Order: sequence, then C-alpha cells, then structure tokens
Amino acid sequence: MAEEKKKKEEVASENAPAEAKAKKPSAKAKKKAKRRTVQEGKAYIQATYNNTIITITDLNGEVIAWTSAGSSGFKGAKKATPFAAQVSAEAAANKAKVFGLERVHVIIKGVGSGREQAMRGLHVAGISIESITDVTTIAHNGCRQKRSRRV
Repeated sequence: MAEEKKKKEEVASENAPAEAKAKKPSAKAKKKAKRRTVQEGKAYIQATYNNTIITITDLNGEVIAWTSAGSSGFKGAKKATPFAAQVSAEAAANKAKVFGLERVHVIIKGVGSGREQAMRGLHVAGISIESITDVTTIAHNGCRQKRSRRV
C-alpha cells in the first residue's frame, strides 16, 4: 500500500508542473496587432502604356495599400484606359482609408493615359491632394546612333 501511495504521489508531482505551466501566462503570448493610423501619406501613380499602378504609402515610404488596373479586374487593352486607372485609384484610396488616411502628396511617373484620371479617382474617394509632383524620366541624348555604312 505504501508503494502505491508513492507511485500516486510521483504521478501527481509529474502532472503538477504541467498544470502550473498551463496556468502561467507565457512571455510570448500573442497580442492583438494594433492597426496603425496614418493621416498623411504619399500616392505613387505609375502610368505606363499597358497598365496603371497606384501605391499608397505613409510618409516614411511603408506601403499601406496598392492596386493596379489589372488587379481591379481589367484585362488586355482595357487596362491602359483612363477609366481603369480611376477605378483602381478609388480602390486603393478605399483600402487606405481603413488606416485613417486623409491627405496625400501625389507623385506621378509615366506617360500613360491614366495619369490625370487616377488623381481624380483619389479625389472622388474623399482623399485631399496636398501636392502633385511629376517624376517622369526624360531622355537627354537618346540611344547611340548606328555606325555609318562603309561602301
């Protein structure tokens, strides 16, 4: 009988630390991620001949939301239209509004047809535009010319 009591006590002592560990809050307990709020940010519009991509970031350059005409459901030649640019800009603005975005500085790059319409899409979605900057690259000397033909 004494041996049976010892065995029961050993089993109980083995289980006791496991129960105690389960009751303690662990140091690595997952906390609910707090959503950051951003009132002011930057909106990058890249308008190419084939697509329009809108990326909205905070002032440090960390991406909050992005969309493109292709991800908004347009395919083929319709991706390059001004309407597709406006729809994708509105979608990006609505995604960014969840973070509390109210004002943006717009930076436009490219020569596509959706440049102005994408800005209108941001404005229609209720985001005020603080400034507009065009950073489209300009060729300064062009490509190297073909060598002259020797006859």
